[in-house]
Amino acid sequence: MSDFRQYEEAIAMYHRNLTIKTVPVYSWDFHSDFLSAIKNFFADLSKLNAIAVQNKWAQNNWDLKKSLKEEVIVVTDVKLQIVFASHNMMTMNGYSAAEVLGKSPKMFQGEATNQITSNEIRKAILHQQPFEKTVMNYKKNGEVYVCLIKGFPVFNSKGELRHYIAFEKAA
Repeated sequence: MSDFRQYEEAIAMYHRNLTIKTVPVYSWDFHSDFLSAIKNFFADLSKLNAIAVQNKWAQNNWDLKKSLKEEVIVVTDVKLQIVFASHNMMTMNGYSAAEVLGKSPKMFQGEATNQITSNEIRKAILHQQPFEKTVMNYKKNGEVYVCLIKGFPVFNSKGELRHYIAFEKAA
């Protein structure tokens, strides 16, 4: 028992002799947010790379690192079910990535969504062509926001359609 007491006294004396006696608690939140953002960035990049490798995506010109910093990335399968959504989706529309997996991107549409634009996107998807459209989408809380979407069909090395990828940002 006496060993612990000597240890505690030594620690107490050490802390009494420090020139800085307090820790800036206000910085912990910033640091935690920063670490979470970095962790999410690398988790998203790893998941995207795994999907690309597993499905043998053909070469493309996307800078996924840059896009993950600036945009939301959504990947759907050929049936248009979401198989990947980047963590920064929460900032744009309030949905977590887990909440949208397995669902259709139509979940973001509503009354304010222009049906002509939706039909143009649908036609591009049917013809396996890239598109760039601005749509009125809905946040989780029901608010409407303007979303710029750049969508691309993704083919494997054999030329078979594997996924669709969309790069989105609030306009």
